[in-house]
Amino acid sequence: MAEVVQARTSFPSSSSPSRKRSASPDAEPSATSTAVTTTNNDTAVTEPPAKKTKLIRRKRRPARPQVDPSTVKSTPPPQTGTIFNIWYNKWSGGDREDAYLSKTAAPSRCNIRNDSGWTAADKTPGSYFCLFFARGLCPKGHECQYLHRLPTVFDVFNANVDCFGRDKFSDYRDDMGGVGSFLRQNRTLYVGRIHVTDDIEEVVARHFQEWGELERIRVLTGRGVAFVTYVNEANSQFAKEAMAHQALDNNEILNVRWATVDPNPLSQKREAARIEEQAAEAVRRALGERAVREIEGRETKEEREQRRIESSYGLEGYEAPEEIWFNQQKELESQQQGERGLIEAPPTATESAVLEQAETPARLQESTGILSGSTLAALNGYAADRRSTSTQATKPTSSGTALVAYDSDDESD
Repeated sequence: MAEVVQARTSFPSSSSPSRKRSASPDAEPSATSTAVTTTNNDTAVTEPPAKKTKLIRRKRRPARPQVDPSTVKSTPPPQTGTIFNIWYNKWSGGDREDAYLSKTAAPSRCNIRNDSGWTAADKTPGSYFCLFFARGLCPKGHECQYLHRLPTVFDVFNANVDCFGRDKFSDYRDDMGGVGSFLRQNRTLYVGRIHVTDDIEEVVARHFQEWGELERIRVLTGRGVAFVTYVNEANSQFAKEAMAHQALDNNEILNVRWATVDPNPLSQKREAARIEEQAAEAVRRALGERAVREIEGRETKEEREQRRIESSYGLEGYEAPEEIWFNQQKELESQQQGERGLIEAPPTATESAVLEQAETPARLQESTGILSGSTLAALNGYAADRRSTSTQATKPTSSGTALVAYDSDDESD
């Protein structure tokens, strides 16, 4: 006889406030798990208890203030130039950043993991990013009117402004600082004053990959200089402000600027190929998947047969050229009412009367069909000759009324 042994294991009660109830509807506060063991002469089978999963939904947290609002100073910064700009709260005309001027460390640094969150700007599409958040100095938190997170590939802005909403200029500053230029898409940062160590490449990659996806990094170990290229331009703009005057693993003060054009021919070819790929992707989105499959020859047999039938326009043995087919598809997609197609529909009675009474070929050239105005005029003349030939065999009616559109080449008639 088989002997059945039941082992009962009790879980802790859910009365403790630190415990959360399971998301399963079958779960009870004092649920028990039963393991059944069947013992025979030579075999023993143990059934493990059923596994239960918990569904935990986390809400996006609000952005926190990075600094205490009471510590924010409203006094103007110390004079470093000749002209004070009240809009940007800074001095201009003498604040050029080099090895001898304004070599001070940044007062704070942004921590993406702890500081990012939703703000009032998330409700408004197309909002810009907070410049003070990138520098780690925003005191408003979730009440800020700008975004407190990292840029993504879906954040696309006008080429005349950066991700913070600042206007770009036609040319860079002498020291390649500032907002940048709208004449060139710059995704590469120049990072100077790096403390040279044996693991300098690993240090630079670890600190700069925090601000977005990196495309490549080139480090000049002997000079303490690195060139960091991001995949997205908005991430490079964010990283430039976030890493300005910051320090890596040592107490250096970084000099972060825009990089000039790379003179390497391989880099120029790579950049040209990237721009061509972006243009091709934009063309693919504009044409649609069906048109792209037709151009690339990837359409199925059913689609090819359907296109042949639709392009014949009811004429047996006729197939419209590709240009006419594509233009017809664009008109169908745009759904513009009141426009005539590339191929004219059969004329109505009113249109036939107007064409018959046309006196000059200039009026025929106003049609927007495949046939030109001269061809339509020749066909109209041929139709008039056929009508005149058929009307000569008919006798005038007793009432003496003239036939409509009667004509003859003989002037004596």
